[in-house]
Amino acid sequence: MSIARDRDPSGRARNSRPRDAAGRPLPHGAEGVERVPEDLVLSADESVTEAQRLLDAGLPFPAHEVLEAAWKAAPEQERELWRGLAQLAVGLTHAQRGNAKGAAALLERAADRIGSWAAPPPAGVDVRGLRAFADALATRIAAHGLTGIPEADLRPRLRG
Repeated sequence: MSIARDRDPSGRARNSRPRDAAGRPLPHGAEGVERVPEDLVLSADESVTEAQRLLDAGLPFPAHEVLEAAWKAAPEQERELWRGLAQLAVGLTHAQRGNAKGAAALLERAADRIGSWAAPPPAGVDVRGLRAFADALATRIAAHGLTGIPEADLRPRLRG
């Protein structure tokens, strides 16, 4: 049995189903949160500003989509930093969804990738602070799970 997939005009697979605040697909016709356009193009500064707005609103999945778009559009030499930032948001998404193991793993990867950045960061990204945030949260989750972690602890500051 074949499942029909949503496709864009060029035939690429797209998921047009609405999503909840944690990025989980909802049934067609359900009321979901606003989606980040798949063809989003923002400057580095605009990407960090929008991702921060979404993180502050408790929406790490859409923040991930913004950071993923920045990663894909970034100059080659910046891509690993943007990839790490996107992984940070995915780690927070896993935490929001209750997946402690996935959250800790993605936060560890994000900390490593962000922490390996040596050049001046684009858009004022707080590389040192975000690495410390991701490391500490991953360690905390790995040791104690998600119990007792308030929502506020899942909202990092992308700029110092």
